[in-house]
Amino acid sequence: MSSMHRQVESRLADNAVRYTRGRRAVVDALAAADGPRSAAELTPEIPSIPVSSLYRTLSVLEEVGVVTPHLSTKGVARYELAEWLTGHHHHLVCSTCGQVEDVEIPEPVEAQVESLIRTIAASASFEADGHALEIEGRCARCAA
Repeated sequence: MSSMHRQVESRLADNAVRYTRGRRAVVDALAAADGPRSAAELTPEIPSIPVSSLYRTLSVLEEVGVVTPHLSTKGVARYELAEWLTGHHHHLVCSTCGQVEDVEIPEPVEAQVESLIRTIAASASFEADGHALEIEGRCARCAA
């Protein structure tokens, strides 16, 4: 069993939730994805799981903090593994087709982003614990 699966299993056990074959399949599919995926996008990748079970699985995994939902500009929920499993990253969001792609930025740029976040938060008497950056625009396919 991989380290990621052991971490997920432990998180689920801490919340009295079993790590079923279906939940493992969803974790595997999200781990293999290059960005957040909707239930509709996951369905062909995990045909052994009925759609209703897939939605319940995503809900359970969200409740225990294994997956994080992202709402697209078109209101579609897309899910990805939580950052405590995958590491910190940001998203490129296509405002035309709704595609969401993970993007990591170089450490010096990330430090600048963090500094900007702290400055914005401080100006509002807010203490920031973290941040998630989504850059909206058009993907290469839609821009062509």
